[in-house]
Amino acid sequence: MPNEEMWSEFFDPQTILEQMQLTSELEDVVDLGSGYGTFSIPAAQIVSGTVHAFDIEPEMIELLQRKTVQLNIKNTKLHLHDFIADGSGFVDNSIDYVMLFNILHHSNPKHILDETFRILKPGSKTGIIHWRSDIPTPRGPQLDIRPTPEQCKQWAVESGFVINKELILEPYHFGIIINKPLK
Repeated sequence: MPNEEMWSEFFDPQTILEQMQLTSELEDVVDLGSGYGTFSIPAAQIVSGTVHAFDIEPEMIELLQRKTVQLNIKNTKLHLHDFIADGSGFVDNSIDYVMLFNILHHSNPKHILDETFRILKPGSKTGIIHWRSDIPTPRGPQLDIRPTPEQCKQWAVESGFVINKELILEPYHFGIIINKPLK
């Protein structure tokens, strides 16, 4: 991860969360790979329920803990947990929205989407954003390991999702909103 100051220059989290259809009606939201809390914190300020922020790095969880205390944000639960190896720990069909932001360049993205599908309530959404692979960007994974929107959509459909909407999130990202079918 780049330093936080540089990282924050790449996103307008409020605008992206709005574009990704994160709303105040949502109760249980999961951010898989929360990092600095770039999206977890603004999400907690939007949703009516709890944002569950997962990261495998103790430093990221400690930093996010300090930020939530400093900002007096009380609706986050932080999880120092390897959700890729061990799953999220949530029961089936229990989560309203999952944020998969800049994480699907992992070696087994389908595994992440399968876990997301399992925990998401029927009819609920997942937001995917990732660094674009069709343009050079000042940060992000190597171009050759970045997933394309087509790959992300294919993995999502293979996991059982339906594609809801595709977006370009200027200047460096794309977004896809996917839904778990009602049945």
